[in-house]
Amino acid sequence: MTAPKPLARILPDEQATNRLGEDLAIALRPGDVAALHGDLGMGKTTLARAIIRALADDLALDVPSPTFTLAQSYALRIPAHHFDLYRLSAPEELEELGLAEAVAEGIALVEWPERAPGAFQTAIRITLHERGDGREVEIAAPDEARARIARSFAIREFLDASGHAGARRTFLLGDASVRAYETITTARGERLILMDAPERHDEPVVRDGLPYSRIAHLAQSVTAFVGVARGLRAAGFFTPRIHTQDLDQGLLLIEHLGDEHFVATGGAPIPERYLGAARLLAALHERSWPERFPVAEGVDYAPPPYDPAALGIETELLLDWYLPHVKGRAANQAERQAFGRLWSSLFARLEASEQSLVLRDFHSPNIIWREEEKGLARLGLVDVQDAVFGPGAYDVASLALDARADIPEALERAVVDAYCDARRAPSFDRAAFEEAYAITAAQRNTKLLGIFVRLAQRDGKPGYLHHLPRIRAYLRRVFAHPALEELRAFYGEHGFLEDEAE
Repeated sequence: MTAPKPLARILPDEQATNRLGEDLAIALRPGDVAALHGDLGMGKTTLARAIIRALADDLALDVPSPTFTLAQSYALRIPAHHFDLYRLSAPEELEELGLAEAVAEGIALVEWPERAPGAFQTAIRITLHERGDGREVEIAAPDEARARIARSFAIREFLDASGHAGARRTFLLGDASVRAYETITTARGERLILMDAPERHDEPVVRDGLPYSRIAHLAQSVTAFVGVARGLRAAGFFTPRIHTQDLDQGLLLIEHLGDEHFVATGGAPIPERYLGAARLLAALHERSWPERFPVAEGVDYAPPPYDPAALGIETELLLDWYLPHVKGRAANQAERQAFGRLWSSLFARLEASEQSLVLRDFHSPNIIWREEEKGLARLGLVDVQDAVFGPGAYDVASLALDARADIPEALERAVVDAYCDARRAPSFDRAAFEEAYAITAAQRNTKLLGIFVRLAQRDGKPGYLHHLPRIRAYLRRVFAHPALEELRAFYGEHGFLEDEAE
């Protein structure tokens, strides 16, 4: 098989080098080694410095050349280790410099890799050549790393085509899905958000010829975000304005709604904000929603139903991931059948509950507090692409039992009361709502136990495990509702809600 052509960039000046550093910093992942090749004076140190400063989000960070120290380390978003091997006397000295340990925890930027022949055959190879008054850079890399870098370059081209040539890119977050976000600072100093969400492809089939994401009705492309966000905004809810979209590439440039978190520093819930969000949900559920939302000329989007198949495969994550994590064994067939019967009965009851547009992840990470605004505009909604039509109580449970913040029972009940008090429709039935609330709360938190273990074990994100005690406590709380009596007994029999230290 012929090796793919190296990726190439022209660097006419230092500003272009800094932009390349940003593009590479966005693409690099722990375990990457970038081997910087080029003659003296070709700008290897300048490019390494640009990458490190971009990772630090600090353009003034002091990044000295490691020519004499041979290695310099930086505790950044991704730990970065800058090596200069020009003075290396023997390849064996690499072990003493700690290259293997550096790559295990972060990334390594290596100047003069030629001094250790054979040591960097699988590295990302970045070669700088002289070209007129500037430099030309060629990048060759293993397939997976090359795809990441090529994607980052495509984003730069998207920004240039959007009228933001030279904009500064800063990593914002990668969420629990395939999406990633960046903060974009334009030449005029305006801040925007870049959503990077390529269409889902090549996922493993789990049932009936379908991958998990399709059975669970997760958004397959940015078309879902555009449709739902525009539909909500047209109805008076505050979602980001979409400035530029490339549906084929899965790229959006959207409004930056602000930096005010929904919770206090340290993660403590702020009651005023949760009660305001509850009233927003009441307004959302009072509306009648169209089946389809416009996206672009000739394109619209229909949120799928939150049907028993989607609800069910989410709950099964408990058996697939959480049970082996806490009990060290897989679920047997009898357990799976009993589990499925219990949930099928509860899902049938949900089908009779009030249905509405369900945002699905309506909790603190996805709500921006906008203190200077009034009414619904005070709450910015930034994660709406996985919206479905289903039991409206689900979003109330998502908010009142926030997976990312410790919600005391008194605040939970205050949120539920604020929602119910704000409901105006004569047909609103508080008792029916409370039952749907209990069932959806149990479903969501069951799902989260499985998802958080999956994120830790499959996706290498162990930080999610520290949420497990909170989720177990929420389940113990909602199991007080009589509709969940049989489910409570099943979970108790199997020890699903026991703290791991017990």
